[in-house]
Amino acid sequence: MFTGIIEHLGKIKQVSLQANSAIIVVDIGSLKDGVIPGDSIAINGACLTVTQIKGTEVYFDVSRETLSKTNIGKLNVSDRVNIERSLKIGDKLGGHFVTGHVDCVGTINKIANETGQCTVWICVSNETTSMMIKKGSVAIDGISLTIVDLKEKLFSVALIPFTLDATTLGFKKAGQKVNIETDMLGKWVKRILTTNDTSSSEISEEMLKEKGFM
Repeated sequence: MFTGIIEHLGKIKQVSLQANSAIIVVDIGSLKDGVIPGDSIAINGACLTVTQIKGTEVYFDVSRETLSKTNIGKLNVSDRVNIERSLKIGDKLGGHFVTGHVDCVGTINKIANETGQCTVWICVSNETTSMMIKKGSVAIDGISLTIVDLKEKLFSVALIPFTLDATTLGFKKAGQKVNIETDMLGKWVKRILTTNDTSSSEISEEMLKEKGFM
């Protein structure tokens, strides 16, 4: 379990793609202290397991499922990635509950820079936006953010200068891919309200209030 508060910008040192899996090596800098094999670390929001540690470089095995659902397999040597170690009991929950199980890969549709903040629009599937509400939480490449606006297959988030400086979103461009994890609450609500095997109730702020979730 994670919070979506990025601790460090790591650097990809090695990517070894295999038939149905991959091995990536990430320099996590000072975050190496206390990390042991078997630990879970979120790389761009995807929960990966530490297999080896050599100095500040940490090795991860990446499964076929992770490669198919995330942008991990598209990483190149020297790429920067968002790093967050798993949550410990008693730690501050500065963002929201993030599982590290990425739902899909979205595409940055538009970036609008304004005074004091930047608004980013991201294109995803209707299935993904159906689990979102305005002012709800979403993890983008592992970063806990608040949804500003929501349209068909599109949603937006606002980024303050600190977030742009401290995460990979500071150098992303339109057309690039990002990992998306919707809020866990939205998934459970959608599951509870499923009416049959093929259709479900759309989630909206009004519907959540009506059902007593807000």
